[in-house]
Amino acid sequence: MLSIVSNLRISEVAALLGVSDDTVRRWIDQGRLNAIQLDSGRKGVSGRELAQFLRANAEAPEPGVTVAASARNRMRGIVTRIVKDTVMAQVEMQAGPFRLVSLVSRESVDELGLEVGSIAVASVKSTHVVVEIPES
Repeated sequence: MLSIVSNLRISEVAALLGVSDDTVRRWIDQGRLNAIQLDSGRKGVSGRELAQFLRANAEAPEPGVTVAASARNRMRGIVTRIVKDTVMAQVEMQAGPFRLVSLVSRESVDELGLEVGSIAVASVKSTHVVVEIPES
């Protein structure tokens, strides 16, 4: 089974959450988010730590006003929770300010190697959300 839980650079965390690098650094300095040292010697955040942080700090965003809509939307995010039974799995993701929940087969979750902290892409079309693995 493939494991894709990542250790992320501060810039990657910022991009996933739609905030600045400085905001992520402030959260680390304030003790709200734990940092790790990456192989490069720079500070980073483990995917699992980020997922826990997002679950603890999740807020429902205002829906906002739209002037147009797309039939297809792809959102890169981080897996924050997975609940599996014998056949199905519920996968929760945080993509910027948006929390996405998808019901997929357990087999798909296992084959993709999804775990809390995995980076994934949610593709939304109509009433279906498909979880994909982005290119590195």
